[in-house]
Amino acid sequence: MDFEIRAVFKRSVTIELNNSTICYAPDEYSILINGEERIRTNLNVVSVDGLTPDTEYTITLTDGDSSMDKTFKTEHESVLLDVRNFGAVGDGIHDDTCFIQAAINSCPKDGTVYVPKGEYYTRPLFLNSYMTFWIDDDAVILGDTDREHYPIMPGMTATSDGKDEYNLSSWEGNPETSFASLITAVNAEHLDIVGNGTIDGNGDKSDWWIDHKTMRIAWRPNTIFLNHCKNVRLQSVTVRNSPCWTIHPYYTDDIKVYNLNIWNPSDSPNTDGFDPESCDGVLILGTRISVGDDCIAIKSGKYYMSDKHHKPADHFIIRNSFLERGHGSVTVGSEAAAGVTNVEVSRCIFDGTDRGLRIKTRRGRGPHALYDNIVFHDIIMKDVHMPFTFNMFYFCDPDGHSEYVQDQGIRPVDDKTPAIGTIKAENIVATGADQCMLVAYGLPERYIDNIVLRNVKVSFLPKEIRKPGQTIMMDNFDEMTGRSIYARNVKHLVMEDIEITGSDDSGAEVIDVTDYDSLNVIFN
Repeated sequence: MDFEIRAVFKRSVTIELNNSTICYAPDEYSILINGEERIRTNLNVVSVDGLTPDTEYTITLTDGDSSMDKTFKTEHESVLLDVRNFGAVGDGIHDDTCFIQAAINSCPKDGTVYVPKGEYYTRPLFLNSYMTFWIDDDAVILGDTDREHYPIMPGMTATSDGKDEYNLSSWEGNPETSFASLITAVNAEHLDIVGNGTIDGNGDKSDWWIDHKTMRIAWRPNTIFLNHCKNVRLQSVTVRNSPCWTIHPYYTDDIKVYNLNIWNPSDSPNTDGFDPESCDGVLILGTRISVGDDCIAIKSGKYYMSDKHHKPADHFIIRNSFLERGHGSVTVGSEAAAGVTNVEVSRCIFDGTDRGLRIKTRRGRGPHALYDNIVFHDIIMKDVHMPFTFNMFYFCDPDGHSEYVQDQGIRPVDDKTPAIGTIKAENIVATGADQCMLVAYGLPERYIDNIVLRNVKVSFLPKEIRKPGQTIMMDNFDEMTGRSIYARNVKHLVMEDIEITGSDDSGAEVIDVTDYDSLNVIFN
C-alpha cells in the first residue's frame, strides 16, 4: 500500500496512492489515523478531516495483505473564529454577509474562519492572506439572487502615476467590468478553502442564466474568483449552481485542488468547472466535475491581456480526477493568447462529455498563442462523442463568424496568427464514441505542428443510435457520425498502435498532412 501525503492542512490531510490504476485502487483499503479506522475506500485520492492543529499523527493504509505508515504534523492555527459568534444566523433567510465578513476581516495570520452547519445567505465575501476558510459538514454558503446587491469590480483602473493599470476583473479573456464573485480573493497569499460543506452560487434561483450574453449592469460573476493570488489550496468543498465559470483562478500561481466536487446543471450556460487563466503551477487531484460547459478549460487571455500583461499558462498537472458531462473534459483555449505549455493529464476518467481532449484557437490570438507540450496519458473515456478535437477555426467572439476567422484559404502569417506545437495522447481507451475519433483542422498558413496518438483503442456506439454532430465549432464544416480520423493542415501526424471498432469508414481522411506516420492502425 504505497502512498504519498500530498497536502497537510490545519485539520485535514490528503493522500494519493502510488499505483498505475486510473482513479480507483484494485481493492478497497482502510485509512487509519493513530490506529483508528477513519475511512474505507477504493479511491486513489482521499482527504481525511477531523484532525487537530499542531498535532503529530500516524496515518496507516492497509488492504489486509499489506500496510504502510507515515507520520505528519498538522499545520499551526493561531485562532478559530466561529461566524455565529459574529452574528451570523445560518437560516438561509437572513443576510449573513456582514457577520461573516467581520470574521474574515478580524482573522489574524494563520487563523481559521469557521462556518458551522447551516445555510448562510450572503452577498460576495472577500478572503484575505494567511487564513483558512472552513466550511464544515452541512454548511452552505448561498449566493444572494439579486444582482444589484453585488459589488462591481472594474476591469481596469489606471494607476495614479498613469504608467500602469490595476486589473480587478475579467470576462472571457478581456479586462471587462464584472460583478464580484461569491467568494473573491484579490492579491491574497497562503489561502486555504476547505471543508465538506458547499458553496452554492444559487444560479438556479436567480436570473444569471437568463439572457446570459447580455451585460446587465456588469458581466456575470464566478462563484470563486482568485485574482493575482499565490499559494492557494482548495480541499473537499462542493461548489455548485454557478452564475458563470465556477472557479476562476486568474493570474494566480501555485494553486492546488484536492477532492473538490464541482456541479452545475447541464443546461446552465458558460458554467465551466475550473478555468485557470494565466496561471503558473496548477495541481488538480481527485476532483469530480460535472457542468454545463467545459469541465476544465486552460486559458491565458485574449490579445489585449497577452500584449499588455503577458503571462502564459504553464505547468499543469491533472490526475486521478473524474470529468463528467460537459462540452469538453479538458480544454485548452480558446482565450489563450499568451500561450499554454507543459500540461499533463493522466489517470483520469472522462464520462459523458462532448469532447475529451479539446484544443481550440483562432486567428487573432497571436503572436504568443502557442499551445505546446500538452500530454494526455492513461485515460478512460466513456460515452465521449469526440475523443480528440483540434480546431484552429473556433468561431468565438463577436467576429467569430467573420471571413477573417473562418476563411479556409491561405492568409498571410502575421502577429495575430496562433500556433499549435506538440500534442500527445497515449494509453487511451474510449468506448461509446459517436461522431468522430479524431478531428484536427489546422490553419492553411500555419499547420498544426505535431500530433502523436499511441496505444489508443476507440469503439463506436451502434450505428442505429448514433447522431450526427458538430465535431468542431467552425463554419462550413459538415456534421459527422461514425468517422474515424479526419486531419487537415497538419505537419506531422503519428498514429501508432491504434484500434478502431465500429466506425463507418475503414481508413483515415488526411488532407494536406505533410508527414503521416501510420503504424499498426487496425479497423474492426
